Amino acid sequence: MNIPQIQSSANALCQNLSSVIFGKEEIIRKVVLSLLCGGHVLLEDMPGTGKTTLAKALAKSVRCGFKRVQFTPDLLPSDLTGINFYNQKEGEFVFKEGSVFTNILLGDEINRATPRTQSSLLECMEERQVSVDGVTHILPSPFLVIATQNPIEVQGTFPLPEAQLDRFFLKLKMGYPGADFEAKMLTGYVKTSPLDSLQPVLDGEAVVEMQRAVREVTVSGAVAGYIVRLAEATRTHEKVKLGVSPRGSLALMRASQAHAAMDGRDYVLPDDVKAVTPDVWNHRIICKGYNLSQSSEAPYEILDFILRNTEAPTEHTAQ
Repeated sequence: MNIPQIQSSANALCQNLSSVIFGKEEIIRKVVLSLLCGGHVLLEDMPGTGKTTLAKALAKSVRCGFKRVQFTPDLLPSDLTGINFYNQKEGEFVFKEGSVFTNILLGDEINRATPRTQSSLLECMEERQVSVDGVTHILPSPFLVIATQNPIEVQGTFPLPEAQLDRFFLKLKMGYPGADFEAKMLTGYVKTSPLDSLQPVLDGEAVVEMQRAVREVTVSGAVAGYIVRLAEATRTHEKVKLGVSPRGSLALMRASQAHAAMDGRDYVLPDDVKAVTPDVWNHRIICKGYNLSQSSEAPYEILDFILRNTEAPTEHTAQ
C-alpha cells in the first residue's frame, strides 16, 4: 500500500467516524493515527462523552471484532486472558479465550481494577500474546486497546503506575461537544442511532497493510536527532521528576511517521513531530511535587515550553 492510498483510506475512515461522533474531528484523527501505528489509547474524560461509541464505530468501520470490559475491583486476570478448563465430554483440558481475544477492546474505567488485573492487560498490550499454563496464544491482528478512566473520581481507584502509563501510545481527552454539535447529535439520534447504519470502509487486512506501510516513511537523521533533543529536554527540565523514556522517543517517531503519511508524505518533517508530541508524551512525564490536586495541564505546559525552546531542523535538512 502506497502513501496516497494510506491518505485516502485514513480520510475515508475519519469521515465515517465523524458521521457518528459529532464535532470531534481532531480526536478521531488522533485515534486513527494510533491505529496506524498499532498503538493503544488512553481516554481520560467524563462519562457520556462518546468514548464507547467511538470504539464501537471504529470496530464497525474496519470490519473488526469488538469487546467491552467494565473494570471493577473483582475483575480477575483470567477474565481478560482466558482459562484452561476440563471438558468432561472430551476428556481433556480446553482453553477458553478471555476478553482480549478481539481486534478492538474497550476497557472502561481501567483504574478501578486491581494492579494485578491491570498488569495482565498491559502485558497483552505489549506482547500481543497470552501465556496460560505454559502455552502461548497469539492475539488477533490488528489489536487495539482503548482504555478509559475518570479524571475526577479517585475513591476506590488504583491509579496506573508510571511504567504502565508508558505503554499507552496516546493519552487523549474527548471533552464535551460544542452546542451546535450537541444539537446535531440530538437530532441525529431521534429515531435511531447512526451507529446502527454505519458501514465499513476498510477491513482488518487493509489496516495491517497500512501499519506496515507507515513504518516505511522516511525519518532523516536530522529529525531523529530533533526527537532525541526533545526527549533529553524533558529529562533535564527543572520541573520534571521523570522524563520521557526511550520507548517514548520511539513512540514519537512512529506517530510522526503516521502523521506524515496521513498528510500524503513519505518523509517526516519537524512539524509532524511538533503536532503529535503533546498527545504522545503528556502521560510520559511526571512533574515534581505531583499530587492529585495538581492541574492536569502541567505536562502540556512543560511540553509546549520545550517545543518552543528546542531548535528544530529546517525542512530542507529534514527530507
